[in-house]
Parts: sequence; structure tokens; C-alpha cells
Amino acid sequence: MLKIFSKKDLALWITSLFVIAVSFFVFDRSNYMTLAASLIGVTSLIFCAKGNPIGQVLMIIFSILYGIISYSFSYYGEMITYLGMTLPMAVFSLVSWLRNPYKGNKSEVKVNSITKKEVAFMLVLTAAVTVAFYFILRFFNTANLIPSTISVTTSFAAAYLTFRRSPYYALTYAANDVVLIVLWIMATIQNISYLSVIICFVMFLINDLYGFISWQKMKKRQNYCQ
Repeated sequence: MLKIFSKKDLALWITSLFVIAVSFFVFDRSNYMTLAASLIGVTSLIFCAKGNPIGQVLMIIFSILYGIISYSFSYYGEMITYLGMTLPMAVFSLVSWLRNPYKGNKSEVKVNSITKKEVAFMLVLTAAVTVAFYFILRFFNTANLIPSTISVTTSFAAAYLTFRRSPYYALTYAANDVVLIVLWIMATIQNISYLSVIICFVMFLINDLYGFISWQKMKKRQNYCQ
């Protein structure tokens, strides 16, 4: 890990783990699955920020745990999104990242650029998925239907861009973090213990923004070295 991460990477990772752990023991102290999911999730983000496929392995584990947590609060949109979309897309992304290493180095994926035509295709596909999920979530009487549907939109776009190895995957995940923060604020109004989940996604937001900056630097370095 010392070879993979810089001092800044390690500082962000350790700080994120510390803040999430402290918030859990202050506001929760009971839902240890939430703590485990949060720690695994933020660890996956720091690996993803370096373009390391281990990040996708951890994202698979996180998706399973987060799906279970979302079910416990009747956030069926989050549950279906992560188990039915983010999880399989993380599997596809793992395969894609392993098949496209940078100069044979399997600990760093080769950054990809997508065309305007593909962006248009992604937007149409995302819109179709959003409409379909809106009716699915409404059928299951999903709590906070509109924010949950928006979460589907951002999650799908982020998962697609991750699969395509685009640096903008991190920005769309950051947008999704904002939506999730709003969702869990609503949950916290009813149960203060969920405040630790909000803090978790705030740390996710910081890590995703850092991931975008990291990928931009990685893309510039890879293009320069070609």
C-alpha cells in the first residue's frame, strides 16, 4: 500500500476512517453493519482514486452491505439500485479494469476518454433507466420517492462511466453522494442514529472529488508517457 498510495492518499484515507468511526460510536453504537459498510466503502474509494481494481472488489462488498442497510429503512430504491445495478456494474467494471491495465501494470487501469456520441447514448440510456425505476420504486411504496429516483439516475451514470474508465465517474458519484446525504438527513429526522450515515457520505463526497482530481492527473501522466 505504501507503494500504491502517496502521503496525501494515506492521510485522506486514515482521516476518513477516523471520522467515520468516531461518528459511529458517538451517534450509533449499535448498527455495526453500517460501520463495516462505511469503512469498506471509503476504502474502496481511495483504491478507485488510484485506478486500482481492488477498489471494485471492495465496492461489490459495499453494495451488498448497503443494500441490506437500505432495506432496513424501507429505502427500496437504494436497495434495488445497489443490489440490482451498482453491484453487477462493479463486477463488469472489475473485469474491464483488469482487461485494460496501464502498460501491463494491473494495479493501475488505463484511463479512457469517451466520445460525445457515447455521452449522448449514456444520457438516453440513463433517462430510460430513471423512468423505469421511478415506476418500480413507486410500486414498492419507496420512502422519499423523488430523491430515491434521482439517486438511481446518478448511480447509473456513475456506474456506466466507471465501467468505461472515464475520470468523470468520480464527479457523478459525488453528485450521487449529495443525493444520499439528503436522503439520510430525512431518515435522521426520525432516528438520530442515522447521523453517522450522513457523515459517512460526506466523507464519500470528499473522497470522490479527490478521486476526480487524481484521475485527471493520472490521465495527463499516462498521455504524456505514451
